[in-house]
Amino acid sequence: MKFCKAKLAGALLLAFTFAAHAANDVPRLSNGKPDLNGIWARPYVPDMARSNDRNQFGPGELPFSALGRENFENYNASEGDYTGSCMPFGLMRAMNSPDPIQFMQTDTHFALLYEQNTWFKVINLDGEDHDPGIPTWFGSTVADWEGDTLVLTTSNFNGKTRLDTLGHPHSHKLTVIEKYTRRDATTMDYEVTVDDPIYYTEPFTNRRVFTLQEDFELIEYSCEENNKSLFEGRINPPDYDNWHNYDPADYE
Repeated sequence: MKFCKAKLAGALLLAFTFAAHAANDVPRLSNGKPDLNGIWARPYVPDMARSNDRNQFGPGELPFSALGRENFENYNASEGDYTGSCMPFGLMRAMNSPDPIQFMQTDTHFALLYEQNTWFKVINLDGEDHDPGIPTWFGSTVADWEGDTLVLTTSNFNGKTRLDTLGHPHSHKLTVIEKYTRRDATTMDYEVTVDDPIYYTEPFTNRRVFTLQEDFELIEYSCEENNKSLFEGRINPPDYDNWHNYDPADYE
């Protein structure tokens, strides 16, 4: 019994020492906040429901509402995938992409530079709502810190995108809560919660791990609207007249 207690105490001490060492490994800005700057590799998440048991963990079957299941089961990307038309991917599908992403952080702002299509998103870190009142592809974000975790809450989407490559839908009432926690000098935990009261009966969460990259830079990525494949008929434009199976006016 004494041996077991001593062994347990030793294990707890080791865990505490490791956690303290990892915390000390986290670089910080002059204001004391964790430094999230850098280029990060991230897992490709074509299906937010599934896990790869390595660096991406989904919730399993998503909690569809009747409208959500109907929309998903009737979606066929070959009949009009907006990304094939080089339209903006939207926040979640952009975050689910496999391309590297660069974070640029100061005391006042946090910017995401997507290699994919050279998109960017700049977020004010003052905790205030700077929503211009116009629905957009990437939504409007309010930032906050929970200890060492940066929390980004985004809403006011235009509803013209999908959550992932598989085509899980979201409505214009989508709210996305992202949490960035730098674990140590080279890894970052990313957790995202999707809350959509029209297409899902409850929020669901996906977790993944980003890895710092120090051996390459972002490169040019060009995909423009009205491309040749669209004009020549190899890609069909999205059918936005039938994109949703509900009337947005019913949810205002």
